Amino acid sequence: MALAIAMPPPRGFAGGLWSAEPPAVIAEVKRSSPSAGRIAKADPASQGRAYEAAGAAAISVLTEPVHFDGSLADLRAVHLATTIPVLRKDFLVHPAQLIEARVAGADAVLLIAAALTEAELKAMLGAAEDLGMGALVEAHEEEDLEKAVGSGAKVVGVNARDMESLAVDEDHALGLLRSIPGDRIGVLESGIGTREQVRRALAAGAKAVLVGEALMRANDPVAKLRELRGGA
Repeated sequence: MALAIAMPPPRGFAGGLWSAEPPAVIAEVKRSSPSAGRIAKADPASQGRAYEAAGAAAISVLTEPVHFDGSLADLRAVHLATTIPVLRKDFLVHPAQLIEARVAGADAVLLIAAALTEAELKAMLGAAEDLGMGALVEAHEEEDLEKAVGSGAKVVGVNARDMESLAVDEDHALGLLRSIPGDRIGVLESGIGTREQVRRALAAGAKAVLVGEALMRANDPVAKLRELRGGA
């Protein structure tokens, strides 16, 4: 805990998303996934620098090693190579993992509503706030979304990918996005690869999108990210 407290102040996650020219893009460093298998070999630091150069508002880094081939070392490398907020994306269920994330350089963390009770989610949000970190609270279904909104989370994500089948249902996700209060930052996650999908997300009330696979597979991630942002 002492190491976490001694870290430099976190970069503002929610503030960075609010202030970004829409759409705010959370660009993801992801080598593999259960749905896509092996995606790409990439140096996290170089990928992070490319994302920042293309106007990403924040960077998400997978740190789960078994299914996503990630690590805390990847997170640390991106943090050191960039100046924008870095989010630890993993299955986080205990405050000790938040401390671990902060020591590794995370400015924000992913919290999956379906994996936590209401009390646990509020406790994890409180612990993250105590550490100065932001949070992206992710929902997949209406029940999860109600829990996420009820927790007071500033940033609420809707993941279009079903956790069990791994299928993407964009229309379902857009419907959920429309019910996120306007004083929160709504984020569409998963399956985004075209500018038209970004437009649909914005029309449904999203203020940000999280994009991983499309950027990781792109020959020129800078050009791809700028395309998704509308050439901004």
